Formats: sequence, structure tokens, C-alpha cells
Amino acid sequence: MVVRSAKALRVTETKPVAPVNDSGILLQAEAWRRAGRGVAIATVVETFGSAPRPVGSHLVVDENGLFCGSVSAGCVEGEVITAALDAIEDGAPRFLEFGVADETAWRVGLSCGGRIAVHVERVDEDRLVLLSRVNAERAARRACALVTPLDGGAARLVLSGAATNEPPALDRQLRNGKSGLVTHDRRRLFANCYRPGPRLVIVGAVHVAQALAPMATLSGFDVIVVDPRGVYAAQERFPDARLDTRWPDEALASIGLDAFTAVAVLTHDPKIDDPALRLALESDCFYVGALGSRATHARRVERLRASSVSSRLLERLRAPIGLDIAAVSPAEIAVSILAELILARGQKPLRSLPPQARPALASCDACG
Repeated sequence: MVVRSAKALRVTETKPVAPVNDSGILLQAEAWRRAGRGVAIATVVETFGSAPRPVGSHLVVDENGLFCGSVSAGCVEGEVITAALDAIEDGAPRFLEFGVADETAWRVGLSCGGRIAVHVERVDEDRLVLLSRVNAERAARRACALVTPLDGGAARLVLSGAATNEPPALDRQLRNGKSGLVTHDRRRLFANCYRPGPRLVIVGAVHVAQALAPMATLSGFDVIVVDPRGVYAAQERFPDARLDTRWPDEALASIGLDAFTAVAVLTHDPKIDDPALRLALESDCFYVGALGSRATHARRVERLRASSVSSRLLERLRAPIGLDIAAVSPAEIAVSILAELILARGQKPLRSLPPQARPALASCDACG
């Protein structure tokens, strides 16, 4: 990584902290600032063409050179960290642009053909208050937006459902729920829209769950494993997962199933699976899937129909669970499930296959 020689030592001595998901990046920024460290946040505010990270992505840097998050695939981080360290020192925000046509971009390695714009600012006391409120709203699984005037001025927090008198362009951006840059009266305003993080509730602490839980965590999901069988739901089998040993009807009602939650049912035991599926299908979950062969699923559908689950709700159930990647081992099945989760969350069609050639068949046929 090449940086300006005068500051090369500062940048080359920086160290990344352990990977965290999007919400964890802001929590880390708040924790560092409350510990008395100088902190700066870099945010992707605009992209053009092929860009490695979406608008709204954060990179957080502390005064000691620790950083987490990213604003690119690693190709411009050195320059951004240098700007962040400068911002911590003098308090002045920075607006950086990197593009394949720019000499700076070639130097730092942005060769993907796109351009990105990054805003860098120090976390002062006012920004810390806003950051704390954002983290609190996200912890409560409520959407919010942080509006930052890039040409100077105080940032403000907009809460979900609150009445606003925002300019029309900004109001449209907030209602859309996607981060973006808008212009009003020749002033640039960046709305960073934060939605509740994706959550995965795995019902059944089985061998597939042991592979799926850490994979989903690495992919940014908050993972909860539900299984009333203590011998399965043991911390030794799931060292980094949150475990809930209540029966699914009690556990899921307590957890709360919202539009940012996915439920994967994996036990093959009707006493556990069926109550979980009924609650999940009646909720706003963006994904509900169940493990098992087609024969197992046919019997499952009969039971659910008999318990008054409508055909409309049953159409939401993805079973056999996962994308058809010829998965056999527990780890491969977990990959297929996670791929389908990510696809469902993005609400995009599968591009590699036409619709008629997209059977979902990640199942455990040996279980019948």
C-alpha cells in the first residue's frame, strides 16, 4: 500500500481490529470515543460505476491507528486512514474522491473501474451523542437516519415514523430508506439510513446449525439458536452463538419476528418445527425455510394445513431449504441456506439460472 511518505509510518503502523458487522462498527466507534480516544468515521457517500462497497459503508479509525470496517476492497484504505488521522488532529472534515481516471486512484489501487466519494469527520461530543442515539435505535430494532450537511453545519437524527419538515428531495430519500446524497439550495446533504440489522433465528441446534451459525455471523447476521433440548443447545457446540432453550412458541414470541428476521427450521421434529413455522409464517419475516426432503415437506404441509395454516402463508415457506448446489455435507447445506438467505434479503432474482431451472434442494433426504 503506497501512501504519502511524510505519513507512511503512521499508516503502515495501523492495525485492523477483529471483523465486525455494520452495526458493530458504530458500536466500536462509540466505545473507543467513550474510552477517551480520538476517533474519526469515514463514510462512502457516493459511488459511480463499479464500486466495492455500497453507499453508507463506514470505516472507523482511532488515534492509535486501530481501525475497523471498510470503504473499499482495501485499495483506498491507506489514503482514507491518513485523512482520518488528520481529522482527529485538527477537527476539520475531509471529502475524498477516488476514481480510475485519477492519479491518486491509480496510486492507491482503485482499478475496478468505478469512483467513490468518502466523507471523513472526527467524532466530537455532538457527534458522539448522535452516534449513541443511532446505536440505541438499532439495538431496539428501529430504523433511523443521520442527516449530515457535507458543506458544514450540524448533523441531525431522523427517527422512523417521526413527522419531518425536510426538503422534498431529502424526504424522498428518507422514505426510500436507502442512504444517499441529495442537494438542496446548493447544499449537499447526506442521509445515512440505518435499518435494523439482519437476524437469523435457527430452530434446531443440529449439525447443520453448527456450520450455519458461524457462517451467518460472519455474513453480518445476528444469530439466535433455539432448541429446548439442552443436550443439543450446548454452549460447547455453539461457542459464539446466542442460545435459547425455550420451546419455539415461547422463544419466538419473546424474540419478536420482524421484517428483518429470517427463520430456518432444521430439526425434523414436528413438536419443535411446526410451532416455529406457524409463528414465522404469520409474521413479517423476510425468509422462512425448513430442512427436509420433499417427502418430509409434503407431510409437514399436511400437518400445517390441518392446524389452519392457510395456503397463502404456506406459499412463503421455502422447502426443501436452500439453493440447489448439490449440497451433501452439513457445511455444504449451510452454505446453500446462507446463499438463499442473502438472496432473499436482497430481493433480487437469481441471475445464473432461468426461473424454470431454479429448484431449491438443499435437504437431508436420508431423513425421509
